[in-house]
Amino acid sequence: MPGGQPVTSVVLLSAGRHPVSGATALPWLEAQAIRLATGLGEAVGLHAGPDAAAVADALGHGLSRIVHVPVPAGADPVPALVARLATMAPGLILAGRRGQGGDETGMVPYAVAQALGCLLIPDIVALAAGDAGALSLDQTLGRGARRRVSLRGPVLATIHPDAPAPLPFAYGQARRGVIETVAGDPAAAAAPVPVFEERPYRRRPSRRRRRAAAAAPPWWRASSAARGRPPPAPSRRRAPSAPRGRPARPTPARTSVPPRRPSAGRCRRGRRGAPGPAARRSGRC
Repeated sequence: MPGGQPVTSVVLLSAGRHPVSGATALPWLEAQAIRLATGLGEAVGLHAGPDAAAVADALGHGLSRIVHVPVPAGADPVPALVARLATMAPGLILAGRRGQGGDETGMVPYAVAQALGCLLIPDIVALAAGDAGALSLDQTLGRGARRRVSLRGPVLATIHPDAPAPLPFAYGQARRGVIETVAGDPAAAAAPVPVFEERPYRRRPSRRRRRAAAAAPPWWRASSAARGRPPPAPSRRRAPSAPRGRPARPTPARTSVPPRRPSAGRCRRGRRGAPGPAARRSGRC
């Protein structure tokens, strides 16, 4: 490192692709990470890949220097990133949740944190520097809820899309930026590449509950027996029993009695025996 001063924050950069044109572009989440990192002070970008031109746009969004570790195309970048981060010894490492348009596995931050033995906090939307080197990170929990975490480094954090928008691209700052290419660790370059298997999506059938033997109709059981299929398994539900301490009472049969209607010749009288108004108007009483 120039001057021998340790780096306080490092932003992991990846070669992204534009979702429409397919051209090389800086992922949006990593541009948001650059804005959060530059708010704390000087920040350095770190990229492991075959060409550093894929991440050169990060200089125009706020970075002053990018460290490039050459890695062959198709190789695993995690060993090279871990070896370089162990040398730089940063207090804060920022990365996007996943890439954009390339190998979007989303596992690189977790693999780097596991290899370095540092804490990983996902979905960060804001951060600030505290007293005596402490960090204050705001983590989103979904539906507008947030949680503030205060700790000391080293820590690796991934950026959530709800973080502040990236800084506008500055052409003059991009020209003043420096891309430094360093030699990678030979042992890291010789690390085996993990093999992933890609298969087309196949929709799985939905699971349905098997009908109990008692609920199956007779024709269904007869058809199953004729085709040589075993009958459905009996239901394991117990029959409802009467409460303990008192015998079950038989349910009386319900009888329907039609309502009694007064005949046309009878007089409808009121509550106290006097003829009602309808009877007086009809002249029956």
